[in-house]
Amino acid sequence: MPMNPSEIIRAKRDARKLDSDTIGEFIESYLAGEVADYQMSAFLMAAFLNGMDGDEAAALTKAYIDSGKTIDWSDLPGIPVDKHSTGGVGDKVSLILTPLVAACGAYVPMLSGRGLGHTGGTLDKLEAIPGFTTDLSIERFKAQVQRIGCAMGRQTGELAPADGRIYALRDVTATVESIPLISASIMSKKLAEGAKGLVLDVKVGSGAFMNTVERAEELASMLIKIGNAHGQEVRALLTNMWEPLGIAVGNALEAEESILLMRREIELPNLEEIILSLAAEMLVLSGIVESREVGHKIAREKLDDGSALVKFGEMIEAQEGNPHICDDLSIFPVANVIIGIQSPETGYIKSIDTRAVGMASVELGAGRKKSADIIDPSVGMKIFANVGDKFQKTELLGEVHASTEDSAKAAVKAVLAAITFSETAPKRPNLVIKTLPE
Repeated sequence: MPMNPSEIIRAKRDARKLDSDTIGEFIESYLAGEVADYQMSAFLMAAFLNGMDGDEAAALTKAYIDSGKTIDWSDLPGIPVDKHSTGGVGDKVSLILTPLVAACGAYVPMLSGRGLGHTGGTLDKLEAIPGFTTDLSIERFKAQVQRIGCAMGRQTGELAPADGRIYALRDVTATVESIPLISASIMSKKLAEGAKGLVLDVKVGSGAFMNTVERAEELASMLIKIGNAHGQEVRALLTNMWEPLGIAVGNALEAEESILLMRREIELPNLEEIILSLAAEMLVLSGIVESREVGHKIAREKLDDGSALVKFGEMIEAQEGNPHICDDLSIFPVANVIIGIQSPETGYIKSIDTRAVGMASVELGAGRKKSADIIDPSVGMKIFANVGDKFQKTELLGEVHASTEDSAKAAVKAVLAAITFSETAPKRPNLVIKTLPE
């Protein structure tokens, strides 16, 4: 009998388990235009509210992979490794980590995503570099990895196309935070791209989709299980997202900050610790080193001696961007309005509602409210405050980069509302909370 989309939606609405054939047929019918966007949106909300078990998540992952092609790296003289972040505010890790690990001798094929909800997207940050293209065919993607060791592209219609379409729907239907939906989306891309080793950066905190360690560990465990079932070795780091990562929040600002860090002209200990921890795990999975301690040491050396920046420039040139941007930051687009954020009182930073900071950045135009929205790469903010830092009244907490005076003032108000103060210094949370498997 023909599939009835309404009955499948009804089944998930009533919290019934769907078998793999049903899930596969539903996804296939969606791609064929037989299931409308509004029906898929209803299904996503039903899955979000009632959950999907591990079998259903695995079936959804398989349906996504089966909807397109996969990449074969059998002719690569090494083990391809990748990294994925579950999304955070100010998370420009991939822009530095990818060329850094490649500079250490590994092969890093990375398919990245655009912003979801309050979190920024790696592709949007890369595209703030004038001319940079993330639209790479499989052939071009493979050739670039083989030639320079890394490539960062977007999910095309060739790889897991079902996920690409559903990913955009999740962003605008408040269904992002579902662990099974996140797991299927992440792992379908990472399995389709063919990486044999995968390191996950699972964010925990007010700026993450998982705001407790328990939820983050649940997500990490499901991702590891799906990857292992497909022959992929997966490790996960649970990392702190109770405050923005680094200083910059916004696409051009984050890309610029990444270059400054690789030029060793700024110190960002929280960002650097997470990058080096992830790099160490990737180098172990690639077979280049035998221990994370050695991997950490080699990665730091390649960051300090400029090798990561050189590799980043090679990747920019290979993907049609302007490589001179590594030397001349004035090439980045600049916002029309830049105003400071002054501390309203004297005291220690007790907490930062990082999600609120991310949403303020979206309101400026650095993210999307609707899937068709156009991002302004120049806008965003810089947050100089970290939890535990002491500020004097009127001291500069940060600055807003905006297209208009009104939007800048609204962003300042939103950031100040997101920061709380205390008279005593609070304990700072660990940056790397846990590693799985332990």
